[in-house]
Amino acid sequence: MSVCSALLNCRIAGGCCRVWRGVPRPRIHIRSASVAESGTRRSDEEQLWEAEGNLPFSRAKIGPFFQERPLLKNPFLEDALLRGYLRRHLPQEAAFTDLCAFGERVANEVDGWGRECEATPPRLVHFDPWGRRVDHIVTSPTWKRMKELSAQEGLVAIGYERPCGEWSRVYQMSKLYIFSPSSGLYTCPLAMTDGAAKVIQSIDASWLVDEAYSRLTTRQPERFWTSGQWMTERQGGSDVASGTETVAVPQTDGSYKLHGFKWFTSATDADMTLTLARIQDRTGATTPGSRGLSLFYAEVSRDEEGQLKGIEVQRLKDKLGTRQMPTAELLLDGLPAHRLSEEGRGVASIANMLTITRIHNSVSAVAAMRRVVQLARDYATRRTAFGKLLKEHPLHMQTLARMEVETRGAFLLVMDVCRLLGREESGMASQLDTHLLRLLTPVVKLYTGKQAVAVVSEGLESFGGQGYIEDTGLPGLLRDAQVLSIWEGTTNVLSLDVLRSVARSSGMVLHAYFTHTKSLLASASSVSSLASAVKAVDAALSELEHFVQVAATRAPGSLELAARDLAYSLARIYMGALLIDHACWKGASPSDTYAAVRWCEQDLCPVVTKQARGCYDPSTPPLDAVLVYDRPIQG
Repeated sequence: MSVCSALLNCRIAGGCCRVWRGVPRPRIHIRSASVAESGTRRSDEEQLWEAEGNLPFSRAKIGPFFQERPLLKNPFLEDALLRGYLRRHLPQEAAFTDLCAFGERVANEVDGWGRECEATPPRLVHFDPWGRRVDHIVTSPTWKRMKELSAQEGLVAIGYERPCGEWSRVYQMSKLYIFSPSSGLYTCPLAMTDGAAKVIQSIDASWLVDEAYSRLTTRQPERFWTSGQWMTERQGGSDVASGTETVAVPQTDGSYKLHGFKWFTSATDADMTLTLARIQDRTGATTPGSRGLSLFYAEVSRDEEGQLKGIEVQRLKDKLGTRQMPTAELLLDGLPAHRLSEEGRGVASIANMLTITRIHNSVSAVAAMRRVVQLARDYATRRTAFGKLLKEHPLHMQTLARMEVETRGAFLLVMDVCRLLGREESGMASQLDTHLLRLLTPVVKLYTGKQAVAVVSEGLESFGGQGYIEDTGLPGLLRDAQVLSIWEGTTNVLSLDVLRSVARSSGMVLHAYFTHTKSLLASASSVSSLASAVKAVDAALSELEHFVQVAATRAPGSLELAARDLAYSLARIYMGALLIDHACWKGASPSDTYAAVRWCEQDLCPVVTKQARGCYDPSTPPLDAVLVYDRPIQG
């Protein structure tokens, strides 16, 4: 670099003034074009500056300053909480080595593939050049690479190989947590693939689909299959009992042909699918409600002329986010299928699948939070504003710290649910573990989905205007996060599922919750630095226990208004207890303690707070309706 260039790039006093030949550079009037305006003559000084090439914004010159972009580093090595959690619970060197190597691959290779999937979304080709209907969903080459990578890295297989025993699900989900923000949304088909494998494994009809199960769980890219999940129809999403119109017509060989319209089918380029339908009797009649639904397995294949067997792709969905993944409306017109469940037991048969997919959803939520925090903190070391780096501004660091606390609480809750799933699958779960898993699965999904949208939105703000610019890749994080509170059950639907789990277990899920949460606090009773956090969680837990006891004496259904706040309270209190417990282990850092204390400064039991304000009074529903539909008075 020349002396002139070095001087031109030299910044002093916060970067606001530049030095030229040892003296402050004079003000220069910069014209928008290199030619003189009509009727004017350029000064000798202007011509001299142009001749020497000293105008920094002349012609194609746009100035010497360019903001450094945030760098994605190895997400495993950059995540102190992930590594600390695994050191505590999964001290297997092979798992650490694998996660570290995978993190390096994600940062240096896979993240670019994910950006390419975003830049080249799927498109639907209805007809070939000669007019034949083909319904080809064309995806990018990098989307296909994601499938190969998923098999090679065992992103589904680990959960079924169980190399770490009861901690295998934690290992698998840790890997997906690293992968998810860079995956180009390929974690969605993986979630459904994992769910399908779980269903096939748990149903006593696996002889029908042994080959499919083998393909869903293989590490061989050439054999690996992904699965769809075709449940949603035009009349309903979560309400499959009344919203499913698809019928299954029995065939003489014991198979079925499906006829219906699937309104929302994710990862429509999958190799197979699980779907619900109503079996027709000889008169064409079907049984209404959930009692009439059965679960079916179908392969997605083409005939000799290249046409899909029994499927017409009507259109691809134009979505806010998750544009990398094909989502379609499908007409099923004689799709060959096999019944997996007993007749009328379809809804019960997908319970295991919903557990898996909701946990995957939660992993994606906390992964998005972690990614935006990692990028924001790196950017804070590179961006200068008002004379100093962003990391030197206390208010900015306070904001990032609040995002970090949310992310830590979410991470520990997700991993604890993964731990419970692993114990159940390895045959080591106690009754308390089983009850906790049932209660916490909807809780973790609904709460982390909401957290992800809030934290990622705050994260984009930390980049200023660049957080709103598409080609930085940052806005995609927010667009993709929004789906996490919608897929696999909205916040309200899952809040009601929490109430359902309480009712169906006669309150045993809550008994397990209170018992285990208290046990998490036990190790911190003598740790002075955690005293305020322990006091806050203990008080909130007592308030919640009293609330539940009083609610049990009231009429069924009286809790519905409080369902959402009850779920939030369950999440916040349990996350506080997990943060406290993690801060007590021998390898904990001061940051672990600080995060626990900061988390517990919030309202941990909003259901009690809002009850005291009369939010669940029987008079509020009609008032809510009047408020929502308020119209100006005519006259």
